[in-house]
This record gives sequence, structure tokens and C-alpha cells, in this order.
Amino acid sequence: MPLFSYVHMDGRGRQTSGTVDAGSSEEARRKLRDQGVRVVQIEETQARGHSGSESVSKTVWGSRIKSKEVSEVTRQLSILLLAGIPLVESLGVLVEQLGDSALSGVLAAIRDRVNGGSALAEAFSEYPKVFPRVFVSMVRAGESTGSLEQVLSRLADMSDKRARLTHQIRSALTYPVFMAVVGCSVVLFVMSYVLPSMTKLFTEMNMSLPWITTLLINISAFVERWIGWLLIGLVCLVAGLRMWLARPEARLLWDRMMLRLPGVGPVLIDVTVARFTRTLGVLLGSGVSIVESLELSEAVVNNTVMIKVIQQTREAVSRGQNVSWALAQEAFFPPVAIHMIAAGEKSGGMEEGLLRIADSLENQVDAKLAVLTSLLEPVMIIVLGTIVGFIVLAVLLPVFDINKAVM
Repeated sequence: MPLFSYVHMDGRGRQTSGTVDAGSSEEARRKLRDQGVRVVQIEETQARGHSGSESVSKTVWGSRIKSKEVSEVTRQLSILLLAGIPLVESLGVLVEQLGDSALSGVLAAIRDRVNGGSALAEAFSEYPKVFPRVFVSMVRAGESTGSLEQVLSRLADMSDKRARLTHQIRSALTYPVFMAVVGCSVVLFVMSYVLPSMTKLFTEMNMSLPWITTLLINISAFVERWIGWLLIGLVCLVAGLRMWLARPEARLLWDRMMLRLPGVGPVLIDVTVARFTRTLGVLLGSGVSIVESLELSEAVVNNTVMIKVIQQTREAVSRGQNVSWALAQEAFFPPVAIHMIAAGEKSGGMEEGLLRIADSLENQVDAKLAVLTSLLEPVMIIVLGTIVGFIVLAVLLPVFDINKAVM
């Protein structure tokens, strides 16, 4: 079906644009008129034989849609539906609000599909790069249970919590990483360009140099001579590591090692379990079955060890076992979380327990990140201070010897 782009006047007299699927321009005008849209101009933008989703997918690939945008639109759609505005009209309001953007084109195509009789979840599933399986499954469950507004609100909350957790981790790592990059860059610059000219002066004087100065001269000469190959070797090392981690058994070994790493491992465990429990809790609260919820929860977990645990749990639940029993078989899963899940299974309120676990673990992540950052900063200062002190001492000792000789 052809895709038509149109310009229309909104309630404030402003011109905005959108797209609509229709068999002809007359049908497109009739569709828009039925939706209360005042069309100023309309033209076909896609030839027959191509679907609207293909055109929009090009827009999605050309302009990446951020998860934050999707989260905001999801919350706004929930608010509009709770206010009693029909679904098609609510989608039209969001299209008008977003203006000329990639997400606006996606929502316009979704609105037209819904207006043509498709379910909202079915329309969302046409754009997996924008709306993942977890999103689509929750919307489908919300439509089937008549609680679409509440499900959309839960989706927005889950996305906001996940974004907040990611922001906490990035904020905690920004300063140490910045110090490491700047410190290494300064040391590399001094070793490659500053020290060679100074050490040349010492060697031309044919004076006996302290061992620390001799060591520094040798290191500087090595770096100056081989810096290109060192950088190439670093790139090859990173590329080789990425290729090695692409193997499933290697990735499993790496992820297990990271979970056991002192300091970092406990934080990774809390972050991973928090994402899993929050997603599982929201899915169960939205009416998705436990087996399907466990399967969908794998998509939000980046650690292959945890994914393996979820898969084993799903298989055990399919055989009639409890979730808490299956999770307890893996040593790294927090015992408190297992006991809370077990209590929820007995009381019939497991989804609330899962969400409380996620909130508790996210608070623990805050505390652990603060401790980890407070330890990293002095360690990096000591390391960089030691390197700088070594360079300064190696340069000043010969200068002191020259002063003594002159006096």
C-alpha cells in the first residue's frame, strides 16, 4: 500500500507533517478527515508494492531513536489513554507533538495500522529496533487483559529505572576513567617528546648518571622507537580479545570471572539481578505467564552466566518447580532475593516482591559504587603520583650532581 506524506493545521494554526497508508490520495484524505485532521497538502512518497514499515525502517536506521524518547512517548501515551482519549487519537497527538522526527514517522505508521484494525502490539512488533520483545509482549498482555494504560505506565517506569541505574554506573566510572586516560596520555607525551631532549643533554656531558636516570633514559628510548608498534599491538590485543569473547564458551568464562572479581563482582551481581527481577516483576504484573516472562527477561541481561541461570530456571518451572528453588541452585544469586521470591510464591504476590528486590539492590548499587569510587580515586592518585615522582627524581638527580660539580 502506498505511503502518503501530508501537511496539516493543528489546533493552534501551526503546520505540521505526518504520514498515512492508503490506497489513493482520496482514501488518504478521507482517513485523515475521519480523524479530524485538517489537510493542507498531501502527496505520495512511496511507490506501490512497498510497505510503510520499510520506509519507516529506513528512517529508523538513518536516525537512531533513543530509548529515552521511547520511554517518554510510552508514558505520554499512558497518560492520554487514562484521560479517556481513544488510542488512534492519542497516537495522532504524539505524532503531532514529536513533529518531524524518526520516532514521529514510526508512530504515524503505527497509528495508521491501528486505525486499519491492527492490534497495538502487532503494530509495535513491526519495529523491533525501536520496541523490543519485552515491550511488545507487555503491550499484548495489556490489550488482552484490558489494562493497557497501566501496562504502558509500568513500561515507562521500568525504562526510567533502568536508565537511572545505567547513569549511576557511568557517573561513578567517569572520573576514574578520565584520570586514567589523562594520566597515561601525559606520561606518554613526556616519555616520547620531552625526556628525549633532556636526556640528550646528560649523555652529551659524558657524566655518570644515577641508575634511576639510566632506567628512565632506556624506557624513554624504547617508547620513542617503538611507540607506533606499541599502539598497533594494543589495537590487535583489543581486537583479539573481542574475537575471543565472541565464542560462547569464552564469553561464559569471562563473565563468570568478572562476577568473582573482588570489588567489581558484587556490583555486577546486584546490577544484573536488579534488572532481571524488575523486568520479571513488571512482566508478571502485566499478565504475562511465568515461563514467557522468564524467557523475555533474558533480553535485558548482558551476563551469559545469568542468562544460563534464567534458562535453567525456565526449564525447571516448566517441569513444575518453583522459581525460588531453581534460582537457589546458583551460588552467586543473593540469598535475600531468593527468600523474598519464595515468600512471594507462597503469598501469591511474587511480582511485588520482585520489584522490592530490585529497589533494594539498586540502593545497594549506589552504596557499593560510592565505596568503589572512593577506593579507586586514591589508588589512581598514588599510581600516577609514583610515576610522576619517578620521572621527576630521575631528571633532578643529575641536575643536582651538575650543581655540585660547578660549586
